Amino acid sequence: MQQFINSKESLVTEAIDGVLRTAGGRLARLDGYPHIKVVVRTDWDASKVALVSGGGSGHEPAHAGFVGQGMLTAAVCGDVFASPSVDAVLAGILAVTGKAGCLLIVKNYTGDRLNFGLAAERARARGLKVSMLVVDDDVALPELPQARGVAGTLFVHKIAGALADQGADLDTVATAAARVIGGLASIGMSLDTCTVPGSPKEDRIGPGKAELGLGIHGEAGVEQVDFAGARAAMEMVVDRLAPRVGPGPHVALLNNLGGATPLEMSVLAEELARSKLGEQIRWMVGPAPLMTSLDMQGFSVSLLPVSKADEAALLAPVAPWAWPGCLPVGTAEVLPMPDGLSPIPPMPSRDPATADFLKSCCAILIAAESDLNALDAKSGDGDTGSTLAGAARSLVDAMDRLPLADHTQLYRAIGQELSQTMGGSSGVLLAIFFAAAGDASAAGQDHVGALRAGLDRIRQVGGAAPGDRTMIDALAPALEALPDGMANAAAAARKGAEVTATITRARAGRATYLTADKLAGHNDPGAEAVARLFEHLAARLQVAQ
Repeated sequence: MQQFINSKESLVTEAIDGVLRTAGGRLARLDGYPHIKVVVRTDWDASKVALVSGGGSGHEPAHAGFVGQGMLTAAVCGDVFASPSVDAVLAGILAVTGKAGCLLIVKNYTGDRLNFGLAAERARARGLKVSMLVVDDDVALPELPQARGVAGTLFVHKIAGALADQGADLDTVATAAARVIGGLASIGMSLDTCTVPGSPKEDRIGPGKAELGLGIHGEAGVEQVDFAGARAAMEMVVDRLAPRVGPGPHVALLNNLGGATPLEMSVLAEELARSKLGEQIRWMVGPAPLMTSLDMQGFSVSLLPVSKADEAALLAPVAPWAWPGCLPVGTAEVLPMPDGLSPIPPMPSRDPATADFLKSCCAILIAAESDLNALDAKSGDGDTGSTLAGAARSLVDAMDRLPLADHTQLYRAIGQELSQTMGGSSGVLLAIFFAAAGDASAAGQDHVGALRAGLDRIRQVGGAAPGDRTMIDALAPALEALPDGMANAAAAARKGAEVTATITRARAGRATYLTADKLAGHNDPGAEAVARLFEHLAARLQVAQ
């Protein structure tokens, strides 16, 4: 897999320098490249307790992204997924530790424990006060004597950092950090493995599967589970956390492991808030990439019971840009629509034949969803099938509210429904199409005339014409041939759709941004949808006869 790096050897040092250039002078590094990679605060008051953490790189923004007032004093960075050396850790300790002492916050991995531990011993031999705490918040394997340290570590950084910033002594800071570690519980889930620079990507998670209980270094999860969407995924994660959660108020940290989109993470936040633990979660940190695993398409949830003092520490302001804040979890506030935009629903009426006709049309669009998406992926953004199928499903759900016995009002009602439920330019155009058809029907036009009026209106508004590689290439000839029968209309629609495969320069829609080689040889998805719809209607009519 291609990545935006120069070489795996220079990756971490170049990335650190990139962070420093945009830190506004708040951060610096020790002069020890490439073996010693330590990021420190430039505004550090050595009379306060220093907080030093770190580990392998690949977890960005952790750890350097959390260096700053109110959190870490220094971050010691190793190579990707590799613990930093003893000398690197010692350099970080010596650079920031004054008479108040230093607290090392270490995730529970063998390399980190050994290297940070030996560095702490050497620092003590120099007369420095150094304490070390090991974070072991992963609950994926509850029987494991040495649980891993994962994203819950950031709660330790934040609460201990707030106390140190307020001038607390080393014992007070270390005692609070140890208490936080004792209350932490974290677990993660991913749909794909991460891509380690310079190494082939491991392909161990099959289609329809997810890994539950994974670490942050690309290691396999505790088990592979069936994946059935965000809600089921969050339910599995919550089920593993629930035995560790008491009745008191908790703060949740919703962590993006690197490859999940903000859209997905927002859905997961909603599912966490709606879960059986939702009522106990008073605050949430994220969703955000906090302690990632390179580009892993996954998430983790960390929970911590909080006291009033913890709440104050979590809400205390900090300088690091990577900390997204700790915000109260509330309800989704809903405001009324502005005056004039709340639709006046049409008077519903029954007509079994019309209802059956519309449902059959919707069924063909729903059935074509995957095919149309695949076709659109070649010339657009791959969502034509989903857009049309979503509109069709909404129309089926609205069937009992439609004026089925009054076709003039039915056109308008369909247009209104599509304007509310169908996104994108196609939703707007089809809403205009049916609204114009309703107006023409009210003026005395028959069905063919009404539909042609709708076509004329969307050509005026959208600016597309036959030959521009849009659904009009199939719809216009179909409506032209419709007076000669549905079979002729279907044949004309199919011919128009097939012609779009030979049009290598689109003049409307997203396909206008594509080159000829991307367009040649496959139909426009909108035209294909129109052709399939008319073919279905022709077949239905033939069966009826």
